[in-house]
Amino acid sequence: MDFHHVTVLLEETVNLVVSNPSGRYVDCTLGGAGHSKMILSKLGASGKLICFDQDIQAIRNAKDILGKDERVTLINRNFESLEETLGELNLLPVDGIIFDLGVSSPQLDEAERGFSYMQDAPLDMRMDSSGQLSAREIVNLWTEEDLAQLIWDYGEEKWAKRIAQFITQARREKPLETTGDLVQAIKAAVPAAVRRSGPHPAKRTFQAIRIVVNDELGVLDRGLDQALNCLGQGGRVGVITFHSLEDRIVKERMKSWLGRCTCPPELPICRCNAKTKAKVITKKPLLPSQEEVEQNPRSRSAKLRVAEKI
Repeated sequence: MDFHHVTVLLEETVNLVVSNPSGRYVDCTLGGAGHSKMILSKLGASGKLICFDQDIQAIRNAKDILGKDERVTLINRNFESLEETLGELNLLPVDGIIFDLGVSSPQLDEAERGFSYMQDAPLDMRMDSSGQLSAREIVNLWTEEDLAQLIWDYGEEKWAKRIAQFITQARREKPLETTGDLVQAIKAAVPAAVRRSGPHPAKRTFQAIRIVVNDELGVLDRGLDQALNCLGQGGRVGVITFHSLEDRIVKERMKSWLGRCTCPPELPICRCNAKTKAKVITKKPLLPSQEEVEQNPRSRSAKLRVAEKI
């Protein structure tokens, strides 16, 4: 597969995170290596780049385009093992860390991965192909109530209950084996007027299932504090999110690093031992330019937040 991916907010992210040509930097979501290539262009001979990706195809692609560069270390792991792995490799502390969340274009475009509601393929959605939980298991084995809760919580889909009802009705006749089977059930559940006026009716449901299959929010939640722990003083972490659930976690976690007291106002002294760990560089998230959105429509929901360890 040609692992081609148009990197979102490329210059904004790298320019805000990378400042030391001799530093150590981490790309937690290697993908198509767009951020990694630009980071390397800013590093000198003694600089170091460590790249994580749980998708073995991303690692294979990076070996072709980055593998001969001695400054690069490629790691086929999920970034939830960030702190442990960097410690094992004696690469702590680092000067900057980048997260580009969500699904890469190759994962969406390669039909057999089962991420896309635009192409018929086996229901899968695993970023790590060795993972045990797949979309097929969720769609066919979870209860109607659990499906509805999943679609509402992780897809913020107003038709969640109705979609779950139609999925369970469809699977009584035969198991849903492909993305096309799932799309058909979703389309039947969503009123025709909504299908005509809004985005693709399956978009939010597919997002919800993908998030749960890959535990995306849990991994992000566990990875953010690790990232701060891995940074040296003055090091920066930049996070690109693509939907409100991710952005909310990043926003609140960076806010917690500011060390503001969370004790009830009636307490005479602080009991929460709040300690300032970082400052937020982006008071408001940076958004793609209109030009970038026109060139790459998938960038339209992206938001970049950056914090600096103090």
